[in-house]
Amino acid sequence: MSKKPVGHKARKRFGQNFLQDQGIIHRIIRAISPHPTDHLVEIGPGLGALTEEILNAAGDLDAIELDRDLVPILRTKFFNYAEHFRVHQADAMKFDYTSLCDDQRPLRIVGNLPYNISTQLIFHLLSYNKQIADMHFMLQKEVVERLAAKAGEKHYGRLSLMAQYYCQVENLFLVPPEAFNPVPKVDSAIVRLTPHKQLPFVARDVDQLQSVVKTAFNQRRKTLRNNLKELISAEALESLEINPGERPERLTLQEFIRISDFLCEQEKGITSVYE
Repeated sequence: MSKKPVGHKARKRFGQNFLQDQGIIHRIIRAISPHPTDHLVEIGPGLGALTEEILNAAGDLDAIELDRDLVPILRTKFFNYAEHFRVHQADAMKFDYTSLCDDQRPLRIVGNLPYNISTQLIFHLLSYNKQIADMHFMLQKEVVERLAAKAGEKHYGRLSLMAQYYCQVENLFLVPPEAFNPVPKVDSAIVRLTPHKQLPFVARDVDQLQSVVKTAFNQRRKTLRNNLKELISAEALESLEINPGERPERLTLQEFIRISDFLCEQEKGITSVYE
């Protein structure tokens, strides 16, 4: 196992847990499978546990690091790769990823994401789905389960639906707490998100779809009739061949799109194609 260099203590406010298990690092690199023609982006490189392995295989790497004290450490550690390695001291939640697209290559995103912002960050990255080839993230195990969950499963919800609207989601493997320093109190997992080249199901208005999904899951123990009553009547749900007595976790992505499209049509005064 590699050791954390003296002089930088993991900061709780940044959600820092430094990966140190070489076996896990090599397994992650095999899953990513970087190539010399690839343009990778690493979010939260920390002390560079994955960075060196990526640089040895990939063509170009941009690293986005919030902690300003880590930026000079990374630049010094990887100065031999200066032609292909750039560090951006920035907030990944606010970063404009299109600024990195200086050629025809799509971005490949990787990162050990802080647990406290992982969901919000993934939603932010999904808005760049057309510029991204794939994403490999280390996340809290429960977040990966939510991303990959199917209709009817315990972890299925808003994150599952919107991630799967844009991407194919693969839950790859677990990472134990002892792979990190300091040791977190939760298990982690590696997930692969691959944006669809062509969306399998297309909503008329994605913002409307997100609103419907968010409203439906505000109180997930209640039925669609109760949760969506301000948006759509029980009779209208039935006309869409959706049972208003179902709980939201029972509905597929296609069915949520059906509700969303119906509301778009109603707003425009169009007769529903489902009637």
